[in-house]
Amino acid sequence: MLIPKALTIAGSDSGGGAGIQADLKTFSAFRVFGMSVITAVTAQNSLGVQGVENLPPAFVAQQLRSVLEDFGADAAKCGMLSTAPIIDAVAATLAEHQVEKLVVDPVMVAKAGDLLLQADARKALADRMLPLAFVVTPNLPEAAALAGIPVTEPSDMEEAARRIHALGPRYVLVKGGHLKGDDALDLLWNGRDFTRFSTARIDSANTHGTGCTLSAAIVAGLARGQAMGDSIRSAKAYVTRAIREGFKAGHGVGQLRHFLPEW
Repeated sequence: MLIPKALTIAGSDSGGGAGIQADLKTFSAFRVFGMSVITAVTAQNSLGVQGVENLPPAFVAQQLRSVLEDFGADAAKCGMLSTAPIIDAVAATLAEHQVEKLVVDPVMVAKAGDLLLQADARKALADRMLPLAFVVTPNLPEAAALAGIPVTEPSDMEEAARRIHALGPRYVLVKGGHLKGDDALDLLWNGRDFTRFSTARIDSANTHGTGCTLSAAIVAGLARGQAMGDSIRSAKAYVTRAIREGFKAGHGVGQLRHFLPEW
């Protein structure tokens, strides 16, 4: 039996709702074999991030090389890459192994507002990671940072997608979760056309790890051989239901229900 293999390169969330932990839970929900490369360890809970320890870049690269040289990966994602040296190490190793279906989730700020990407690493992310990306999945603040323009409206999302696409990724998915209104709108740009993905917005405080979970679900779909549009549709359906059935585990932001029945 051939089992699709999905890899996450990201930080560890000790609270279990985002990062590596959310990615592996999502991979399991989609019935793909999950592998991980840890870039940083956070002391984190539902109230925020209390501490971050970045791993040595050479060891991050060693983890990645170990996984790819033995298992390979049908699809992979990058989440928290907090420093320029870590980005350089990951980009160089991925380039060596030519991972085709790479989802880059440009994690910059945690849900509670804590910075997860150092300021001097933003240029490294744009210069080194985006040219390797099959798709990059910024939310509105991340799209604004990468594109260098304010992004508050759907028309801004389109212009940001064009600018980010010029940095090298094959696809750009600008996520509109921060937009006002009744719909959660995401826009996919392939360099020629826009595709809109819209679902009804859910009024919920149980949203910790939504970006990590969405990108991991896209990776799972790609690993299973789905086309880009189908991977995004199934990922949005999964995240929407996981938010709808979310729950409070601590005293702050609530959790997604990754372990959905009959998914």
